Amino acid sequence: MKFILSLFLVFSLYCNAQNNYPQDYFSSPLEIPLILSGTFAELRSNHFHSGMDIKTQQRTGLRVKASANGFVSRIKISHYGYGKALYITHPNGYTTVYAHLQKFSPEIETYIKKQQYQKETYQIELFPKAEDLPILKDSLVAYSGNTGGSGGPHLHFEIRDKQERPMNPMLFGIDIKDTTYPIIKHVYAYPLEENAFINNSNNKYKLRLTPLKNGDYTTESINAIGNIGFAVSTIDRQDLAANSNGVYNIQTFINGSRNFEIDFKRFSFDETKHINQLIDYEHYSTKKQRLQKLYRKNNPLSLFKSVINEGIIKVEDSTYSVYKIRVADFKNNESWVTVHIKGTKNSISKPEKAKITPYFIKANQTTNLKAKNVTVDFYKDTFYEDFYIDFEVNNDTLKLHKDIKAAKKNFNISFNISKYSNEDKNKLYIAKLIGYNNYPSYISTKRKNNLLIGKTKKLGTFTLVMDTIKPTIKAINFKNKQWLSKYRYLKIKINDEGSGIANYRATINGKWILMEYDYKKNTLTYDFNDRIITDTKNNLKVIVTDNVGNNSTFETLFYRK
Repeated sequence: MKFILSLFLVFSLYCNAQNNYPQDYFSSPLEIPLILSGTFAELRSNHFHSGMDIKTQQRTGLRVKASANGFVSRIKISHYGYGKALYITHPNGYTTVYAHLQKFSPEIETYIKKQQYQKETYQIELFPKAEDLPILKDSLVAYSGNTGGSGGPHLHFEIRDKQERPMNPMLFGIDIKDTTYPIIKHVYAYPLEENAFINNSNNKYKLRLTPLKNGDYTTESINAIGNIGFAVSTIDRQDLAANSNGVYNIQTFINGSRNFEIDFKRFSFDETKHINQLIDYEHYSTKKQRLQKLYRKNNPLSLFKSVINEGIIKVEDSTYSVYKIRVADFKNNESWVTVHIKGTKNSISKPEKAKITPYFIKANQTTNLKAKNVTVDFYKDTFYEDFYIDFEVNNDTLKLHKDIKAAKKNFNISFNISKYSNEDKNKLYIAKLIGYNNYPSYISTKRKNNLLIGKTKKLGTFTLVMDTIKPTIKAINFKNKQWLSKYRYLKIKINDEGSGIANYRATINGKWILMEYDYKKNTLTYDFNDRIITDTKNNLKVIVTDNVGNNSTFETLFYRK
């Protein structure tokens, strides 16, 4: 049976995956062998990965080439996220994206800096016209880097369709060597209703996995009754790297009939947030392991295919079923898990009672909670399901459940701060307490008269924090009144221990200069090649402001010929 299923699936997946996409149109964006540290659509925090992360030999500055003819249609530079990113639109309607760049090609760099100096901002988003920056295939467009939210040097590469939906670049012939089977790390079984049980329990159950010599797995048999589902933790590794990457396709079968499939071929950015409903969010929040549900519950993801009965298994008394999970990578290397299910009423026990609180969230309704000086506003469809929520306020601290329920969108937390003096009001912000040490982490906070309003998508414990400490600023590679004629860069270290840095501004002799902010290293860097320094004696002034308005000013003299 397995051989027949495998043969059929390999053929159908090959036809569906490989056809209808131009195979010789896009070339590799780098001049080195392609080795991945991240695959398309793998599970990330609050989103699916939208491209492939290509290793750059643990260094920056590799030449990045255009994958096809086209024109630069978008440029975005930000402190976080993609960092320095370039978008090239091609005549066939697709767009390629190159992110975490160190810098751009000279022509593009000149185009960008002109706009940055005109607008006096480092962070910028531009949409050039087709005739502004035409691009030829394999021409230099940038150099690889580590900017933005990158955790190390690499090139993030995407291919998007006409609707700006990211697609797996491997569909277009971007080839990665992979003869390695996916790895199944964990399998869990879930009772999905009050009267469903697995091995005499109404709680999720971790199955013991036994690896077989052919790369497949089997588990212990389970006794069950009622509607149950499964979840799997799985990774894939390519041949030339040990990174734990994402898989391409997962299917499940009950007694030989397919009842669930998820295909990581393409998604939209509007739906990527639903990853938190695809995984067991509570399990991830408490154990930092991503269990991917093999059933669909209140989840509109377009990645689902061929879902029968929402992927749920209905187990009746005195039945015997074989449940199989097939996990495959793009090259159709596959791993199977076999679970034997015996339906028996003997597995029925008294279900645990759910915790009932005075506060109940209905997912399809707006809910407002208020106690003492705190109000919480949940808008309609903030959550995926109804649940009783913990809500308690003590001494400017809000305990708002545990972070075990996935939210689709932000909700508002409001603190009335009328009891504080006017001076103190200006220094308050809302923080989420995180970790064992309850570290206060700033959340986006705005003040409206006597209200502080914070926006967040995560439940947990929140409190008011006062920040009266100014940011710190100090020179890294130069001293006051130093000659810097042979220097290429000015480097400044900035830091803020409280609410965090909100903005900065730097000038030389009163003229704004472009300083690049690297939040991972807390540094500002100015490149003298911008060539606006014409005076011998120069006054550098840097002003840094934190999120509650505390600011510091750094001034120094330097000389340059």
